[in-house]
Amino acid sequence: MFLVNRLYGTQASLGLRQEEAKISLLGLDNAGKTTLLRMLKDERLVLPLPTQFPTSEGLRIGKTKFKAFDLGGSQIARRVWPDYYAKVKLLCFSLLLNADAVVYVVDACDKERFAESKRELDALLSDEALAKVPFLVLGNKIDIPHAASEDELRYHLGLTDFTTGKGKVDLGDQTVRPLEVFMCSVVRKMGYGEGFEWMSQYIK
Repeated sequence: MFLVNRLYGTQASLGLRQEEAKISLLGLDNAGKTTLLRMLKDERLVLPLPTQFPTSEGLRIGKTKFKAFDLGGSQIARRVWPDYYAKVKLLCFSLLLNADAVVYVVDACDKERFAESKRELDALLSDEALAKVPFLVLGNKIDIPHAASEDELRYHLGLTDFTTGKGKVDLGDQTVRPLEVFMCSVVRKMGYGEGFEWMSQYIK
């Protein structure tokens, strides 16, 4: 579920090495998750209706195949998020969806909901099932003039002292979980490619 300029060039630049990776795409409703997923899959700008139920897409990045899950952001959808990053029984089928990475999308313009977004992100970061999973936080909609800055978004999400930098994190330290914020505009095809490149370092 990634892209920067031309689809092939972007895919090849992300450097994913795992034959199949499971990436959960999370965030509140209207953050831009489905638009991002469509852009990554088809390189087309589609402004969809709000996602009411979890959906998944099989994608290919370079030589890597993986499943991307758009779990929706409404209150109802958020109740089933844990089912998509842990071992669960879903519709009577045993489903193993241990996430290799989490992409958390925030509407950088909707400042009134930053506290709500922080609560959901805090719950994910404190979940033991995701203790070693890299987190990419995307501050979307920076093409809109009143969007929050990166520093402002970090502050309101409580990440100022917890992000690990945009370079390579030493995973030899078992207490460190890669976590970083990248600002982007999905509709302008800006910024999220760099975020996915950063995240790809940790998907072996």
